[in-house]
Amino acid sequence: MASQKASKLNHLQRILPEGLVVDAAWLDANGYTHPLRQKYVANSWLDMLTRGVYRRPLAGLGQVTGPETVDWRLLLASLSSLLGYDVHVGGRMALSLTGHAHYLSMSPLKTVDLYADKLPAWLARVPTDVAWRLHRTAPLFDASMLAATLPAPKFGNATTDPLLLSGRARMSVDRERWTFPVAIPERAILELLDELPGAESFEQADKIMDGLANLRPRLQQHLLEACRSVKVKRLFLFLAERHGHAWLAKLDRNRIDLGAGKRALVANGRYDKKFQITVPEFLLQKQDDY
Repeated sequence: MASQKASKLNHLQRILPEGLVVDAAWLDANGYTHPLRQKYVANSWLDMLTRGVYRRPLAGLGQVTGPETVDWRLLLASLSSLLGYDVHVGGRMALSLTGHAHYLSMSPLKTVDLYADKLPAWLARVPTDVAWRLHRTAPLFDASMLAATLPAPKFGNATTDPLLLSGRARMSVDRERWTFPVAIPERAILELLDELPGAESFEQADKIMDGLANLRPRLQQHLLEACRSVKVKRLFLFLAERHGHAWLAKLDRNRIDLGAGKRALVANGRYDKKFQITVPEFLLQKQDDY
């Protein structure tokens, strides 16, 4: 009996790496009942973070951000790698993580933009050092269009990687042992523009776009075609043209649906005839004017 119990604990240590988080449903599915979970918690083989949520304790790897907090990156690695949630970090936070928006916030409490159409209710109860800002993915992108294979360039093969086609990559948490999905800049900028004018500012979006000189036109074309928001697409092209990025010439605008009619993005702004959007006045000034 003792060897059977030891074998069960050893199995848990194999399937649940140190620092990662699972819920009661996952443990039940793997044969770890409520009484067994209580015993493991009592013996410090599991930490109970909140009701029905558990973590295998860390062995001094330095990933815990405080005595009662969980490293948010390990939490996302758990959601995507163990629990099967289709979730990624996007928008402003993704741009910051990829080095394009490091100046945006000096606050010690980060706001992490999470994009997913389904997340566990317990996520908000797990103590972390970040504030979550949740977004649904479906309203902004057509999933079937995101999954479409990129056309082959003049030389080389077509791109078929589902993760890259969705505009995402994986970022390392701990020397590449565990990773979490993050929007690549080509997607993250569209997600950020979708937050205008409410949760983000035109000044920040303009500064970020100024620094996006190395966007990949094939991927950007793919994401713009899959984007459902006329506002986002018009504003993206407007800002790209304002900053004169070289990759803009490689986009096929005829394949990007810009809708019809005018869009007033701000009150008391100025109207841009080409993209039929009303934007803050400073965006229609020449670069040399500010």
